[in-house]
Amino acid sequence: MRKTVTLGSTGITVDKNGFGALPIQRISDDEAVYLLRKAFNSGITYFDTARAYSDSEHKLGLAFGDGTREKLFIATKTGAQTGEAARKDLATSLENLKTDYIDVYQFHNPAFVPLPGGADGLYDAALEAKREGKIKHIAITNHRLAVANEAVDSGLYELLQFPFCYLATDKEIELVKKCKEKNVGFVAMKSLSGGLITNSAAAYAYAAQFDNVLPIWGVQREKELDEFISYIDHQPEMTDEIKAVIENDRAHLSGEFCRGCGYCMPCPVGIEINNAARMSLLLRRSPSAGHLSPAGQEMMKKIENCLHCGKCKSKCPYGLDTPTLLEKNYEDYKRVLAGEVSVS
Repeated sequence: MRKTVTLGSTGITVDKNGFGALPIQRISDDEAVYLLRKAFNSGITYFDTARAYSDSEHKLGLAFGDGTREKLFIATKTGAQTGEAARKDLATSLENLKTDYIDVYQFHNPAFVPLPGGADGLYDAALEAKREGKIKHIAITNHRLAVANEAVDSGLYELLQFPFCYLATDKEIELVKKCKEKNVGFVAMKSLSGGLITNSAAAYAYAAQFDNVLPIWGVQREKELDEFISYIDHQPEMTDEIKAVIENDRAHLSGEFCRGCGYCMPCPVGIEINNAARMSLLLRRSPSAGHLSPAGQEMMKKIENCLHCGKCKSKCPYGLDTPTLLEKNYEDYKRVLAGEVSVS
């Protein structure tokens, strides 16, 4: 029996598998259209993208601008800082997506909660678009607990998108429960913690315990999609084996670690912070050859040029000491290269 989730007051009911369309910006139009249509034809009907995801919206438009639009739900985002810029973003999104409306329109990780009458004009622009029928539901995404809680408490947002996986803290679980109490839809991004969680069955089984949570999976390859499609009719259950996987990951991924969200970027000297600051984990939780390649070494060597300007640290929504994380990961990386430490 298929497991579905209803996203709060939006009334949107979909399979408990959402398609995260950030990764499709890295593949060709034809490859992306193939994956998107396969997902839809298999029963996945919630697709999440953003203006910031380069040509991701364009690819969704290619896949679904052919009469299937009414049978699925599209969520996109604006990172605009003013109402005027949000209106321009929305016009571009509608054109890219080949549609005349967006189901869920999200403010993309703002550092504050847009409010009616605000000097920024963001919420008023969204309300105007909703009255005009260009968007159906006003939502917000965030990586900051304080902002997320304020948005939910405001009663202004029908849906929240927030990082949530089995590495969640008690505060994040409380946020999920609050959304259920207040009838606010909850979409879980980073359900695989940016690639650090490698057992998708365990990730699904954990999310399945929360009947108001819709995980969206970042999909780039067909074999990844096939895993999630298989869970539509055969949902993973919280077995003792899966519990052991979760407990082991919690033990190894507790404390301060980079989630790879990228909000610290760009770096003034070109350090790929969202990869370099978690390289030790990547080396041990994914095939290491690519990370240790000449290109990978060149990427990590840029850490030597760190200015210690503090910009990345100030922008980290998790409050991490990013420069220190970079240094620790670089030292470990050099030990791995020298053969002093073995990895996968």
